[in-house]
Order: sequence, then structure tokens, then C-alpha cells
Amino acid sequence: MELKTLIQRTRTVRRFQEKETPPGKVWEEILEVLKLGGSARNLQVLKYMLVCNEELRQKIFPLLGWAGYLEQWPGPASGERPAAYLICLLDTSLSIGTEREAYCDLGIATQNFLLAASAQAIYGCRIASFSEEKIHNLLQLESHLKPILIIALGYRAEETVLESVGSDGNIRDWRDNNGVHHIPKRSLTEIMVSEPASSF
Repeated sequence: MELKTLIQRTRTVRRFQEKETPPGKVWEEILEVLKLGGSARNLQVLKYMLVCNEELRQKIFPLLGWAGYLEQWPGPASGERPAAYLICLLDTSLSIGTEREAYCDLGIATQNFLLAASAQAIYGCRIASFSEEKIHNLLQLESHLKPILIIALGYRAEETVLESVGSDGNIRDWRDNNGVHHIPKRSLTEIMVSEPASSF
């Protein structure tokens, strides 16, 4: 698949086919890319936990915040909840003084992961709104492992559409009466800044 097409289709999905769990072999292939991305000073301070167990997933779900722009939506209903979670962890024993750099690593690693996942028809939603302490205790993590991001994962149960930002400049994503999720994106003209015309 052409890279641009893969990037276009790798969109946030918040409603899943909860009972359809990807097989272990597929997970192994996708997880492999987490170690391949760039890392500041090559410290490789990120670690991960894949949670597929149904009982544990049910305990994680109420600890998460969903879709800030959809203010009246409490999150996916039963049957549309994630089939798995990827817990992204900062290993503080490796990252003294490098937490800012770690978040750059996190962006690279999770985008690589979501691209690889969408190539297998698995989609996700990055979630940063959660109780770090409660997640830490629930997962019985060692003290040096700090949860910094959770990715909800599964086969999609909703359609997402990219569209241009309107004349009102509103960039909030929204859901229409058919349940289609619309995601406004700024044009290339809006995001590019011209180089200076004068010579140096």
C-alpha cells in the first residue's frame, strides 16, 4: 500500500468490534515496529504492555477519558469497547533528565505502531486522560515504570472521514446523524510558511 494512503486511513477510532480480538501472530508483527523508531540519544526509554485479558480491560475502561470535543459522549458502549490496550510506559530508571525527549520518542513509536496496525485493519485511539496512579496500581507496575499514554485498539466499528477545515476555522471533530466521525484538517497552504524572499 502507498504510504500516503496508509497515513490517510490511519485515523483515530473510538468504537470497536469488542468481541473480535486480533490473533497473537498479528500482534507480534505489529508490536515489532515499536523498537524500530528513532530514539533521542538512543536511550530507548519506552516500554510497553499489551492488555488483551477481558477482565483487565473492563477494569481499565472506566479509568479513561474519551473524546474531549464530544462533550456529551461518555465513551464507547458495551460491545463497542476496545479489544485491547497498549500501555506506553516511561522507564524512569533510564530517563533521568530526558522526559521531554521521551515524548518525542513516544510520538514516533506510536505513529509507527498505529500505521502498522492499520495495515492489518486494526485501529486505535491515543488516550492521555487517565489516572496514572490508578493505572499503575491496577497493572501492578514496578515503581520505575510510569504510564504516559494508553492506546485503545481493535477492529473498527465506525467510519471516519477527513475533510477540510471550514471558513469558520472550526477544527473540532464531530459525529453526524449516521454515526460517521468527521475530522477537519487544515490545508497545505495553511500549514506551510514561505521562506524569506530576500537573499542572505
